[in-house]
Amino acid sequence: MAASEDLDALIRLRMSEHDAHYGGNLVDGARILALFGDVATELLIRMDGDEGLFAAYDSVEFLAPVYAGDFIEARGRIVQAGRTSRRMEFEARKVIATRPEEGASAADVLEAPIVVCRASGTCVTPKAKQRRSQA
Repeated sequence: MAASEDLDALIRLRMSEHDAHYGGNLVDGARILALFGDVATELLIRMDGDEGLFAAYDSVEFLAPVYAGDFIEARGRIVQAGRTSRRMEFEARKVIATRPEEGASAADVLEAPIVVCRASGTCVTPKAKQRRSQA
């Protein structure tokens, strides 16, 4: 895949009380990785017509906390494609933050989103499962 043909995908959702795993309504970092997995699946479907498989993360950095009620954007893109492997980069940003100190339902849209996690990894779509031609 040529660099000019970069594929990217975006998911935005609100973290719920169900996502909170630790005291103070802190969301488990694994929840952010699950979002990256969903982004990767979309990218593979767009590129190959198949969900493929996530083989490995080679880098994960948790940079800021996420709390129940925060809105998170998870974005990913394919940066390199081999015969069956697809190298991807991911970033998650907090775009709306809860403000429990202001009230139970208070929240602010952030002027500048906060990067909460960055990661990179490799997914694989077996050649036999690829339904789209690789020009």
